[in-house]
Amino acid sequence: MIDHVVKAWWTNHRITLMLLDAVSDEGLLCTLSKRGGRNVARQFAHIQYVRALQLQKRAKPASKGVVIFGPKDDVDRGALREALEDSAGRIEEWLRRADAKEKGFKTFRSGVPGTLGYLVAHESHHRGSILLTVKQCGHPVDKDVRFGIWDWNRA
Repeated sequence: MIDHVVKAWWTNHRITLMLLDAVSDEGLLCTLSKRGGRNVARQFAHIQYVRALQLQKRAKPASKGVVIFGPKDDVDRGALREALEDSAGRIEEWLRRADAKEKGFKTFRSGVPGTLGYLVAHESHHRGSILLTVKQCGHPVDKDVRFGIWDWNRA
């Protein structure tokens, strides 16, 4: 079963990167917030932050050196991609070692599947917010990407 969980994790991760790659440079700077909330780049940075936070809380051995962007950091696409790629591998390690009941690798009470569910739900929420933001700001992503995020057989 763990191989299926890990495969689902990597599919989720590829979809997040697909969206990151599809958002224009202008789109990364867009926000719908009237109060200084996150722009699109910072939403991707927040995804990375939550990955890092969960690793620090539940898989400390796998968290050493993980990139954490601050809430006001200006980050570019390259830094986002690099950090997300790194944390994706660390999360695979976390899921596998937690499944093996290794010391220092904890899950949510719902176990490895529930932990995966949390991670996917969190990233999916932000992908939806990102899609809405770039659309409303006049920088929508290509139709193939909008539909591609739902094609888990291809992603």
